[in-house]
Amino acid sequence: EFNERSGMASSTRRAAIDLWGPRIPSGDYEKLAKILFCYDNPPGTEVISGSQDSIGIVFPGLAKAHYEGHYWPSRIERHTDERTLQFVENSLYLMTLGPRHAEFDVLAGTRIDRAGAKALAGATDRCWEAVLEHDIERFGRHFRESFEAQIAMFPNMMNPTVRKLIDRYQDVALGWKLSGAGGGGYLILVSEVPIEN
Repeated sequence: EFNERSGMASSTRRAAIDLWGPRIPSGDYEKLAKILFCYDNPPGTEVISGSQDSIGIVFPGLAKAHYEGHYWPSRIERHTDERTLQFVENSLYLMTLGPRHAEFDVLAGTRIDRAGAKALAGATDRCWEAVLEHDIERFGRHFRESFEAQIAMFPNMMNPTVRKLIDRYQDVALGWKLSGAGGGGYLILVSEVPIEN
């Protein structure tokens, strides 16, 4: 169970259950993910659930979507080997921040530019490589770099509550970022040692 409005694709999960019931049907993963994306974002939808939500729900294992200027990625790379999945599962800890408030607008005051997008893409690529190499120190460092690149473009993601929680765990965790768009949800920590609660 995850909190609603917390960057954990809860609305897309509800759409998948409404569409298919408790099981995703067999078939081409990308086609099924596109169907779910369209069902979750009918014509007239103002705040679109990202395609990464549908991809994450439908594709088994670990998926990396490559975007080239469109809502849907140009390709999706995935890994299902148990050792890599266990590495990720054993590295992540979620600290609840509570649900995102209805009036939260992550897009207010954005500073999106080529340099910021390049910084985020680079950090993401390095993070992915570290995961595939099972290098937790690099995973944490590049995870944190991706968050720093996000908040440079979307400053509303950061607030005093998040800053205080990061300060509390920065000597224990190797990296951190927020689930979804921020404004609530979970602070996700990368750590070699267990983090309580």
